[in-house]
Amino acid sequence: MTDREADEPPSRTRSPDGESRVSEDKWSLHQRLAIRELIDTEVSYLRMLRLCALDIRSRLQQLPQGDLDVLFSNIDDIIEVNSRFLQDLQETDSREEEQVQLIGNLFLEFQEALERVYKVYCANYDQALLLVDLYRKEPELQHQIQGIIEAVVPQAGPSGLTFLLVIPLQRITKYPLLLQKILENTLPDASAYPVLQRATSALQDVNSNINEYRRRKEIASKYTKVEQLTLRERLARINMHTLSKKTTWLSQLLKQEAGLVPRTEDKEFDDLEERFHWVSLCVTELKNNVAAYLDNLGAFLRFQPQDCDLDTPEGPVVQYRILARDLQLQAFPEFQRLEGLVWRPLCSLARALAGPQNLINKRLHKLLDLERLEEKLQEVGRVTCEEEEARLTYQALNSLLVDELPQFNQLTVQWLGQILRTFMALQRDLAKQVLQTAEGSLAQLPHLHLPEPAFRKLVEDTLAQAGHQLRSFQEDFEKVLPSPSVQPLLPGAERQVQALLSKYGPGKLYQVTSNVSGAGTLDLTLPRGQIVALLQNKDTKGNSSRWLVDTGGHRGYVPAGKLELYHIVPSDKKLGGQSGPREDAQHLTPERTLAPVPSIPTRTQVVAVYPFVARSSHEVSLQVGQPVTVLEAQDKKGNPDWSLVEVDGQRGYVPSNFLARTPSPAPWGWSLPS
Repeated sequence: MTDREADEPPSRTRSPDGESRVSEDKWSLHQRLAIRELIDTEVSYLRMLRLCALDIRSRLQQLPQGDLDVLFSNIDDIIEVNSRFLQDLQETDSREEEQVQLIGNLFLEFQEALERVYKVYCANYDQALLLVDLYRKEPELQHQIQGIIEAVVPQAGPSGLTFLLVIPLQRITKYPLLLQKILENTLPDASAYPVLQRATSALQDVNSNINEYRRRKEIASKYTKVEQLTLRERLARINMHTLSKKTTWLSQLLKQEAGLVPRTEDKEFDDLEERFHWVSLCVTELKNNVAAYLDNLGAFLRFQPQDCDLDTPEGPVVQYRILARDLQLQAFPEFQRLEGLVWRPLCSLARALAGPQNLINKRLHKLLDLERLEEKLQEVGRVTCEEEEARLTYQALNSLLVDELPQFNQLTVQWLGQILRTFMALQRDLAKQVLQTAEGSLAQLPHLHLPEPAFRKLVEDTLAQAGHQLRSFQEDFEKVLPSPSVQPLLPGAERQVQALLSKYGPGKLYQVTSNVSGAGTLDLTLPRGQIVALLQNKDTKGNSSRWLVDTGGHRGYVPAGKLELYHIVPSDKKLGGQSGPREDAQHLTPERTLAPVPSIPTRTQVVAVYPFVARSSHEVSLQVGQPVTVLEAQDKKGNPDWSLVEVDGQRGYVPSNFLARTPSPAPWGWSLPS
């Protein structure tokens, strides 16, 4: 061999088999370098995550916990998944011949776990950036944060928090590139090649799914906002565009109800929506029941019999007063924890239902738009970009609800169950504490050591004695006319009552027991004593605490608890119409007027200035101008709104403001018309 031949490249002097080996060695070298890059960068990435989660997060204690939860999101879950991934990745070093195939299978194994944790972090990334922008507007706080980050991660530079927060996003998007690099340096006929292809495609799908999830979350955050707007603000938002859309939705719904167009059915979503409404109804009913329970509990605790002077220096009554005092001071105050442990979580749960409900409503609107879009597509053959965006929005909302509504329903049921278990535990603790508190007092009561038959006899005798006392009291009470239990009618309301009575009948008339101030758009504002007719004993949502009523001029909702049935007792005589001055009177003398008297002395002769219809046996009816004798200017409770009177030999109560004294004739000698 000459010197020149010795200096030539090996490829020219080797056989074809030798050239093939050189090429394979080159491929193998680049493949090992790509694998080493994957493992080394994974080690550095995980170390950076741990710095963020453990060191930096622990030093940012000047930030609220809520801000830290948004900034670092579910970084602990990412660390847990990537730690297992790195451990398995490093174990492939010991099996160099199968390493490429093992890496491909490893990515396929971790595909779901990586997508699960990274989609949550990526969806919260925009909110984290909003917080970073807020911190930059506070120079002192920004300087503190920057100092902490530079001390732990000097390479972060002036980017600070932004540099750290974007690292997980960069890593998940880099996995397909690293796999592609390994794939490019793998021989196509190698056994690991198809596995790497599937792994690369799987990681690309992971990134696509994460981007789609972020888009859905952006749409959800747009439509789940619950704004408390006044009527004026709602009206200010109405324009031709909103009117046109709402009209289109209504028209589409009417067509579906009439069977003119088919309704799009989605069995999976319909089942989820039905369960959501069922859960919402359970939460609402429980909230109403707990509210009533707390009101009754407050009324019970305000009653303190131990403070009453019963003039009983000894005996079982004294022991009961001592027991009542101990319960008020020891047992019942502890039970008031119910508000913090049950009521507030229940209110939070009720508020959490508003967001999904908004999404469900918005999905219906977008579905109606989509159905109209399909009709247009069949007629015209094309749609605008805005209309196509409506299709994408519906698909995103529907996918988001189908994916997350089952989890939300499940969590709501668990939350509701925990609230109920807490309530039961508080009830059990209360019963236990009451028994412990009462143990000492019960030992001093006379019936503690009585045998059961004797105790039964004692109870029966005591109840019989109490029943006899009640009957005697009832007989004595019936001899004295009790005070009426209804409110007086408003002056001049008889004609309205007669109109409502003739239209709806006596069984539908109710009287307002206290002033009502309407808070909602369809709520009525009514004074105490107003007579209304019941139209429906629930609102459109099935809430039985709001009743639809008719006042004779307006219709609306009032609280059911402020209405009581209006009883009408027919009078022996038909009531005449309201009398007034005769229009055909030829006398030129001035008309005599009746002076209303706020406080009428007893045994005074007065006249009725308004007609009144008795509604119970304790009242009497009046005609306008009818002579009335006032027996007492107040009822038995001292209420001056009602007066005890005698009319045509009948005694009963009438509203005091329906009566007036007749003044004496004028001094210059006016006379009544003849």
